[in-house]
Parts: sequence; C-alpha cells; structure tokens
Amino acid sequence: MNFIELAKKRFSVRKYKNIPVEEEKLMQVLEAGRIAPSAANYQPVHFVVVKDDAKKEEVCSTYSGKWLREAPIIIVACGDYGLSWRRPADGKDHCDIDVAIAVDHITLAAAELGLGTCWVCNFDAERCGEIIHLPDRLKAIALIPLGYPAEEPDMNRHDEKRRALEEAVHWNRF
Repeated sequence: MNFIELAKKRFSVRKYKNIPVEEEKLMQVLEAGRIAPSAANYQPVHFVVVKDDAKKEEVCSTYSGKWLREAPIIIVACGDYGLSWRRPADGKDHCDIDVAIAVDHITLAAAELGLGTCWVCNFDAERCGEIIHLPDRLKAIALIPLGYPAEEPDMNRHDEKRRALEEAVHWNRF
C-alpha cells in the first residue's frame, strides 16, 4: 500500500483481541522506532516493552482508562533529556519531538503489519518511570499499547474529521 493509504489505515485502537503479538512483528515495530530520525542524530529515545501481566497491570494503573489493560503489550516510549539536542538560538529541547517521531514510526509500522496502537500521554509519567525502574536520566513520555484491533477503522473518518488541506497549508506567509 502507498503511504497515504497506510496513514489513513492507522487509527487509535482502544479495543484489542486477546491474541498475542508474534515476536517477529514486535521486533519489526521496534526496529521502525529505532531507525527514526532524531535531531542531530543524538538518538535520545528508549523503549521499555512490558509484556508481563503483573507489570503491565502496574503500568496500566498510571492511566485512568480501563481499555488499556486489553492490549497484550505496552511500549513505554522514553526520552533521555540529558542526551537530546537543543537548538542553540533559544535552547529548545528536541527530546519530545524525537520521541514523537519514533512513536509515529512505531504506529505506522504496526498498522502495516495489521496491529493496532494508540498514543497515551495522559498518564502519571513519574509513577510509571518508578514502576519500570527508569534511571533518573530517562523520562516516560508516552504509553503505546500494541495488539490486534478488535474493530476495523472507519476509512472515511479522515475526510469527515480533518480540516481541508487549504486550511492547514499556507504559502510563503500565514
């Protein structure tokens, strides 16, 4: 499939089948995150894969939604703010941007493999970091549930819920 078809196929999955994810597919998804570009190629991104049921339950307790527990795998996307590039002009830290690029690669690779994901950012990141024993230099940024979707996406949702291209693109000035 071409890229636009893949991007439209990806959706936020909040219902998962009770089917384990094959190790080969998990590794492909993680490889997609690993090869994602980062500012100045500093690569401040780390992934903690949580598959153990007890540990998964602890990680899920940092988020209020019950549906997260259905996913067979939770990937905790983390950033190393001591390693990330900062723009010299204003000191802007690009760690969150680098992690976002990697997570986007993961979500698209998962969709291509028939797997579902969802970005979860509304969680207790500090407590999650304690649960998975992150070193002080790393911070949990997003939870990415991974598994087989229990529902199919509405392929028309992009056209119905997205602004027109003309509303989002500006030529030479705003």
